[in-house]
Amino acid sequence: MNAIIMAAGVGSRISRHVDKPKCLLEVEGKSILRRTAEMLIRNEFQPIVVTGYQHQQLKENLAGLDIPLLQNPFFRVTNSLGSLWFAKDYIHQDETLFLMNADVFWEQDIMDILLNEEKDAVLLADSSLSRLQNGDYFFGCDGEKIVKYGKELARSIRTHEYVGIGKVEPSFLPYFMKKMNQLIEEEHYDYWWENILYSCSEERDVYIRDIAGHFWAEVDYIEDYERIMEYLWKRKK
Repeated sequence: MNAIIMAAGVGSRISRHVDKPKCLLEVEGKSILRRTAEMLIRNEFQPIVVTGYQHQQLKENLAGLDIPLLQNPFFRVTNSLGSLWFAKDYIHQDETLFLMNADVFWEQDIMDILLNEEKDAVLLADSSLSRLQNGDYFFGCDGEKIVKYGKELARSIRTHEYVGIGKVEPSFLPYFMKKMNQLIEEEHYDYWWENILYSCSEERDVYIRDIAGHFWAEVDYIEDYERIMEYLWKRKK
């Protein structure tokens, strides 16, 4: 099974604090990206990393791992939909597909939840109150079905914060691929890869899996990275 990791972005919101891609920030001696790649390999997934910004740094960081690196040379003018397009040949319609953003810190407990999830198309999300108040991108769900989504989603209809990780089963992949091709043909190069599933949700059910109570962090700001370090420090005590 393949897992496509989107690692092409510049990370402008954190760039004034760090001089490298945010997915290369180190946690316990390894980059966030390498930790994720190694966890995927332990779980019998083949990681595929789509790079762009600072491609050489990412390549060096992943040295020694058997991982295809695909370069999106247009990373400054496309979003992650464009990156996924470069990895389309690794989407096999008879295999489960994992999709994720490279700047997310997560561990095996969350991996186990995703592996055991049986829905055809699912995105991880968190219903914790603190996430709904201070998060970055939100869903409004009817039960577990996504019906609303957006950065500016009104507080009254937010039910979850999006994590940055998803899974698509073979039964859903033909529809997923059809929507991806449609968005590319319509030149929506500024879309995220998640917009494929958001577009699908207009006609097909796309679900969330709530991971409230499990630690994760998407590193958009330096405070997100500091929160990871604080969590690990407390865990060691």
